Amino acid sequence: MAIRIYNNKVMIGSYTLQEGPGGLVFDGYIRAEKFVREGTFQGTVAGFAGAGWGGPAATFVNVIDKFSFAFDQNATDHGDLTISRYGNAGLSSDLHGYTAGGYDPGSVYSNTIDKFAFATNSNAIDVGDLTQTIYGGGGNSSKQIAQGFSSGSSAPTSSNIIEKIPFATDTNSFDVGDLTVARGLQAGQTSNTHAYNSGGEPSVTSPGSNVVDKFPFAATGYILATDVGDLTLSRGRTCGQSSLTHGYTSGGSTVWPPGGPFSAVIDKFPFASDSNATSVGNLSDGRAMGAGASSVVSGYTAGGSPTLAVVTTIDKFPFATDASAASVGALTAARSHCAGFQI
Repeated sequence: MAIRIYNNKVMIGSYTLQEGPGGLVFDGYIRAEKFVREGTFQGTVAGFAGAGWGGPAATFVNVIDKFSFAFDQNATDHGDLTISRYGNAGLSSDLHGYTAGGYDPGSVYSNTIDKFAFATNSNAIDVGDLTQTIYGGGGNSSKQIAQGFSSGSSAPTSSNIIEKIPFATDTNSFDVGDLTVARGLQAGQTSNTHAYNSGGEPSVTSPGSNVVDKFPFAATGYILATDVGDLTLSRGRTCGQSSLTHGYTSGGSTVWPPGGPFSAVIDKFPFASDSNATSVGNLSDGRAMGAGASSVVSGYTAGGSPTLAVVTTIDKFPFATDASAASVGALTAARSHCAGFQI
C-alpha cells in the first residue's frame, strides 16, 4: 500500500487523512487484527477485601471493604456477600469481583460463586457453583480471556483441582486441570499469560509448602500445572500480589498448629523465567491470611492474623524497589481469611 504525504494531507492507498473543522478526518476505518491487553490484572482505582474470620469468638464476616490506591486512608464498607464466610478465593474482572467457596457459620464448606459490582456500593449476588466445596482456594484472574480460576482446597478434602469461572456469563465453573500438589490456603499471582499458586497447606492440619506452581491461561486442553520454583520458606495461609513482572507472596504460617510463628516475609519471583523466590522485605508485622491486592505500582496486604487474634491493618509495599511494607490504613473491621480484589 502506497503512502503519499502532501502539505495538507496524507494519502494511504486510496484513503485520505486530512485536517477537518474539528480535528483530523479519515475517510476509511482502522481494524485491529490482534489486540492483546497488557498488565490489566493490576488495578488503578481501589483494592477490596471480602468476607473473613472475625477472631477467636468464631465470628464470620460478610462485609466487602474498599480502599483507595490513590490515597493512603482507611477502607469503607462497599457491600455484603450473599452469606458470611471465610477462606474464600478472590477473582477480579474489569467490572466485578468474584469470590468462590469458603466456610460458613453453619459449619458448611461452600461451593458458591458470588459476584459484586466494583463501580457502585452494592451487595453480591450468587451467580453459580464450583464443581466441589472448597476452603482456601487460590484465586487467579485473566482479563485478556475474561475468565478466573479457583485452584486447590485444604478442606473438606485436600484437592488439586483447577476450576475455570467465566466472567462473560453467570454460570457454574468447570474442572479444567490440576495443580502439581493438592493444597489450599495458598497465594495466587497473575502474569499476562500465566496463573501462579505459591505456598499453601495440603490440609488444615499440615505444615506449609514452598512450591510455586504455574499454568497457562490460554491452554485449550486439560491443564497440568508445573512446579517452577520455591519460596524462601515453606508456609501456608499466604497472601499474593502481582506486578507487571513479578509475583509476590507475603506473610503466612510456617508451622502447624497455625497459632504461630507467623511470617512477615515478602518473597518475590520473576514471571520471565522459572526460578526460586527471593526475600525482598517484610510486612509491618508477621501475620497470615490477609487479603492481597495489586495496583500498578504497589502490593497491598489487608487484615490477617498476627496471633490467634485478627487485625484491621492495610499494608502497602512498592513494586519498583525491594522494600518492606508500611501500614497505610485500616479495614472497617478486624478479620483474616479474607479474599482480595482490585479495579
